[in-house]
Amino acid sequence: MTSHLGQVQSFCANQRWFGEKGHDVDVEAMATSVWLSDEGVWPAVRIGFVYCSGPPGAENAIRVYQLPLSYHTAPVDNLGHALVGDWEEPDLGDTHVWVYDALHDKEATPYWLDALTHGRTLTGLEFHPVHAPERTLVVPDDAQSLVLTVEQSNTSLVFGDTALLKVFRRLEPGSNPGVEIESALTEAGSELVPEVLGWARGSWPRAGGGTDSGDLAMMTAFAKNSTDGWSYATTSVRDLYAEADLHAEEVGGDFAGESHRLGAATAEVHSELAKALGTDVWEPAQMVEHAAAMQRRLDKAAAAIPELRPYAEGLGRAFAALAAYGQPVPVQRIHGDFHLGQVLRTIEGWKLIDFEGEPAKSLVERRALDTPIKDIAGMLRSFDYAARSLLADHQGDQQIAYRAAEWANRNRRAFCDGYAEVAGTDPRDQGVLLSAFLADKVIYETMYEARNRPSWLPIPLAAAAQLSTTE
Repeated sequence: MTSHLGQVQSFCANQRWFGEKGHDVDVEAMATSVWLSDEGVWPAVRIGFVYCSGPPGAENAIRVYQLPLSYHTAPVDNLGHALVGDWEEPDLGDTHVWVYDALHDKEATPYWLDALTHGRTLTGLEFHPVHAPERTLVVPDDAQSLVLTVEQSNTSLVFGDTALLKVFRRLEPGSNPGVEIESALTEAGSELVPEVLGWARGSWPRAGGGTDSGDLAMMTAFAKNSTDGWSYATTSVRDLYAEADLHAEEVGGDFAGESHRLGAATAEVHSELAKALGTDVWEPAQMVEHAAAMQRRLDKAAAAIPELRPYAEGLGRAFAALAAYGQPVPVQRIHGDFHLGQVLRTIEGWKLIDFEGEPAKSLVERRALDTPIKDIAGMLRSFDYAARSLLADHQGDQQIAYRAAEWANRNRRAFCDGYAEVAGTDPRDQGVLLSAFLADKVIYETMYEARNRPSWLPIPLAAAAQLSTTE
């Protein structure tokens, strides 16, 4: 491994967006785009494409990550946290340079803003602004960028108080579902997603030969003065815990009204997605296949996590019922990774964000049609997480545990009520589907917590216990 590849590997391994943790990883190569900056101008700016080994047995043995790069002729004091490395760069006349993650470099990010605002086209790079003057915001050319700290699998920057640029880190060929879905909803005039202002698309060498292309980034309107749903909901839970004798509906911070409005907004977005991107039907044979896949995930999780095994038989009954369902199921494009962290409460109401789907799934899987019940199950589980995530400070307090369950149940009911009012059908009436997708989500949560946050494992295990006893 050359010196600079070793530095790139060390940098990537310590980033939250790098998804190759948990197995041995080698950065095997790095390709670069054309320069975004002009010749002789510092910092020099371009995009790096980092090629690394995936997990053993993975379908795609080589993973590609996007690493925007800025090159300086001297160290930059306030960018130490974003230093990729220093080396002699052949493409800059063997000048010794200090190389940084350009998304953290305020001297480099204006190139992204300029390219997207003016629709630049460079060799292998295309920047597409959305030309809709009656809707599109104007982003000032001198807007300063700020990296948000909440992203994990991607990196987001805010320009002024106007625009949010999300740069996709792990790249796959094809259209990113977030770009596709949010652009379609923007074009349809939806007020329930942030307005898309533009997106970037690029090409990179394919490992083994040839060229791949896909979406690199998306810019949307920034929802200033907004609160993410998780923070908003957990504030309500804290208010409840602070009141020793009051029920959830009696506390000043009762969240049920917001849950009702969120359910209504979710149903409206599902309707907009069906109109904009079409629908289909899963026949009973396909439901048998989905049930079998869920059962395989359960078997794998139970083999790895002993605490889950007492509930495996009960959870499996939900999948057996799904296999025997025998009815066609309407499917469409959905959010795919829906929870309280994927919604914003703005002064106008709720907005849904981040339609990329589950980061661990392939692009083909994330772009596939699915049942809206999957989104609903994800949000219902998120209410339970919001209530129980604060129980660590109240270990053994049965009254608090009871009130956490009361809060979660109240908000789940309110969400479903709001959804039913707009959709015209109540998701609770589709018990077989809902139970199966809830059980499948709990299995995913159990695997995740066992690997990443063992102290949170009791949260999905409590749900597993409840679901396994539900007839």
